Amino acid sequence: MRIGVLTSGGDCPGLNAVIRSVVHRAVVDHGDEVIGFRDGWKGLLECDYLKLDLDAVSGILARGGTILGSSRVRPEHLRDGVERAKGHVRDLGLDAIIPIGGEGTLKAARLLSDNGLPIVGVPKTIDNDIAVTDVTFGFDTAVGVATEALDRLKTTAESHQRVLIVEVMGRHTGWIALHSGMAAGAHAIVVPERPFDIDELTAKVGARFSAGKRFAIVVAAEGAKPRPGTMDFDEGGKDIYGHERFAGVARQLAQELESRLGKEARPVILGHVQRGGTPTAYDRVLATRFGWHAVEAVHRGEFGRMTALKGTDITMVSLAEAVASLKTVPEERYAEAECVL
Repeated sequence: MRIGVLTSGGDCPGLNAVIRSVVHRAVVDHGDEVIGFRDGWKGLLECDYLKLDLDAVSGILARGGTILGSSRVRPEHLRDGVERAKGHVRDLGLDAIIPIGGEGTLKAARLLSDNGLPIVGVPKTIDNDIAVTDVTFGFDTAVGVATEALDRLKTTAESHQRVLIVEVMGRHTGWIALHSGMAAGAHAIVVPERPFDIDELTAKVGARFSAGKRFAIVVAAEGAKPRPGTMDFDEGGKDIYGHERFAGVARQLAQELESRLGKEARPVILGHVQRGGTPTAYDRVLATRFGWHAVEAVHRGEFGRMTALKGTDITMVSLAEAVASLKTVPEERYAEAECVL
């Protein structure tokens, strides 16, 4: 068989591990040929690719990022390019395409699958927001990076008697904020699923200082927002892909808390450092398993589906189910975190 693979959307620790696994399983065990499209769906639409053999993937297991590169393609451009993509697949003699990506990539994969292309998806996102898989690779690495940063920031906050508002990734879901905040013993966590009340947050942080504590750490997912009408808040606009541009919850919270508490408050934005660098052992293993099972699904002809982790097993789920909804933080998980803050 001849298999094409691509990575799309934001980079994520573990992408290279998937690519390596696909090549090893396909080439060594099945005698397949694998090509990689450069820069995601753009590479497929422009027929820009390279051959992926064992030498091409040697030494990439522990590397962050993606050797294939990534980019975002506007949805209308992809819809307009369906026939072009089908022509490239036909001309290249491809039997399957394995796209590796998050919600947007999987929606594009479903579009192409619905139009007759042989697709087997692999989910990736540090946000851990794909509903049909228990975990996505990249999440463990991101939480580890955020937790280490929070541990380090505690000493600075205490030394200077400050409130630090640490902004982590999480546009629509607060999984990174929840897990890193719990792991680091943060004093408050705000997530997109649960709009915060600034009066309650101020009281919680203020109570620490009233009890004689010298600092406070607040973890905020980038998509967190206040309850309507509780504070002035700039929500930002939209980018050309329709994604929300956030105006900085940490910056705005720092200004508000400093004004209300009379304590110095500083925003700390971790940003892209959370999704760069070496993946953890857990993410390398999960990514490798996803790649292995994606190749097996190709050989079984299970197209229009995606790998998923259920318990400790890798299963296959439909792309339609995969993009039906996001996995958000349920109220009971937030309650668990709140009782130990």
